[in-house]
Amino acid sequence: MSQHILTAVAWPYANGPRHIGHVSGFGVPSDVFSRYQRMAGNKVLMVSGTDEHGTPILVQADKEGVSPRELADRYNRVIAEDLTALGLSYDLFTRTTTSNHYAVAQEIFKGLYANGYVFPKTTMGAVSPTTGRTLPDRYIEGTCPICGYDGARGDQCDNCGNQLDPIDLINPRSKVNGEKPKFIETEHFMLDLPAFTEALGTWLQSKQGEWRPNVLKFSLNLLGDLQPRAISRDLDWGVPIPLDGWSDRGDKRLYVWFDAVIGYLSASVEWARRSGDPDAWRQWWQNPDARGYYFMGKDNIVFHSEIWPAMLLGYNGEGARGGTPGSLGKLALPSEVVSSEFLTMEGRKFSSSRQVVIYVRDFLERYDADALRYYIAVAGPENQDTDFTWSEFVNRNNGELVAAWGNLVNRSISMAAKNFGAVPEAGELTDADRVLLERSRAAFPAVGAELGRSRLKNAVTEAFDVVRDANRYLAEQEPWKLKDDPERVKSILHVALQVVDDAKTLLTPFLPGSSNKVHAMLGGEGVWSGMPQIREVDDEDGRHYPVITGEYDGAATWESKPIRAGVPLAPPTPLFAKLDPKVVDEELARLDTPPSE
Repeated sequence: MSQHILTAVAWPYANGPRHIGHVSGFGVPSDVFSRYQRMAGNKVLMVSGTDEHGTPILVQADKEGVSPRELADRYNRVIAEDLTALGLSYDLFTRTTTSNHYAVAQEIFKGLYANGYVFPKTTMGAVSPTTGRTLPDRYIEGTCPICGYDGARGDQCDNCGNQLDPIDLINPRSKVNGEKPKFIETEHFMLDLPAFTEALGTWLQSKQGEWRPNVLKFSLNLLGDLQPRAISRDLDWGVPIPLDGWSDRGDKRLYVWFDAVIGYLSASVEWARRSGDPDAWRQWWQNPDARGYYFMGKDNIVFHSEIWPAMLLGYNGEGARGGTPGSLGKLALPSEVVSSEFLTMEGRKFSSSRQVVIYVRDFLERYDADALRYYIAVAGPENQDTDFTWSEFVNRNNGELVAAWGNLVNRSISMAAKNFGAVPEAGELTDADRVLLERSRAAFPAVGAELGRSRLKNAVTEAFDVVRDANRYLAEQEPWKLKDDPERVKSILHVALQVVDDAKTLLTPFLPGSSNKVHAMLGGEGVWSGMPQIREVDDEDGRHYPVITGEYDGAATWESKPIRAGVPLAPPTPLFAKLDPKVVDEELARLDTPPSE
């Protein structure tokens, strides 16, 4: 039975291009999951966009001598182009500076306010002594007053997991320029998180056995010390506060983290409007059988397992204060928060300023997108922090994509094209033939079960085991030696091509670009697996901007389909390029080059 699946992908911040560490957390895992779900017959809505508000945008805009709008416009396009090149199949990738997003974010605020979960309070806010500009909690670091960890952020300590207030940090300092922040009195709106302690606890406990243990344990540990959290800031760049006396103020805006998580909903609403059915989003947000999966790196767990669910509960009127749903109606909480760990690079933490980084665009200018997708799936930070090394990337590209998968495709199709010019018809099958065919068919439920739980590493390993078994089969059967038995050669090559076709399907979520090539090599017609495209659209205020969208209802389905004898075959082209081992030395040299002044 078909199910509505929401894939809610973390919003990349538009203050610069994204690097491969970013897409290993939110990008590739969400796309692999979504492509599988579509192939399995489910109705997927994959949404995200660029996060464009907040002080970090202002800081970067100052550095580059442009306005916040100009900076956001530039990097929105850069990021959209890079994610499209990586093959991420968004139904809509938009941005937070749209009229639609402003309206939806303000509606959620008003619903929370009406139900009593948002209240004004005079607090101590951090500002930069040199600029007078508000410093976001995450832009302040110091020593944690609870565990003593030096490097705690103003909103949270990554060592002990506790929520913090920047004024409580020992020896606080600005991450922008190292200065000691100044704390001044200011009035802000607070989200009453303690009012959701019981509701969040009940909801999280219901996820036992479903969520990744690290995500659930971390989230449950936070429940004991939930504090009201400011959802407004002293700045002029962001979503206006939709209340009389506040909406026309130039010095107060909704806090960027508050409006960013609402983006999952606002992007769904925008997609529905652009699809021609303004209420279509409700199937993913109000259908009791729908499921919502949220993908991000582990540094964003708290926003998706505590704050966003609390906001939804409050809007629905389901916290300790009760209330009634707002005008959008009752909204669904996440079904699962799928968090990846961190990716480091050659033993070092990614750092743009120190050039310990490789941006997605730079990577894809030199290497195949599917090669990066495969590396992230098989060796990425799914369950633990993982180190990207150039030597391992080259070894996996050459040893697995080229020597195993590419070799199987090339020699199977080459022999069939050379000897018969078409897919040969199978004669009587041997035990070895039947064993391989059954092995290939059995992989579909096995790989599908892993993909349905976002276990990419297990899934791609199982799929590649089929490839290895097929290579072993050809090596044992040696059809190139059977010149006097053409009928047996036909059967062997028919079996090999059937497994190539099966493996193409099993690998499609991971390797959509190369799977499309294999589909064409095997004589397939039409689109196998749809790829994303950038479309220019208009906002209600007349501005133009790019979105990622696409038609993904191709021929790809999650099943083994019998290949048809007689389909013409041409000599294949290489599926992947073998990399010169010198790549390792070149990339390490680039990594160790000091940044230019």
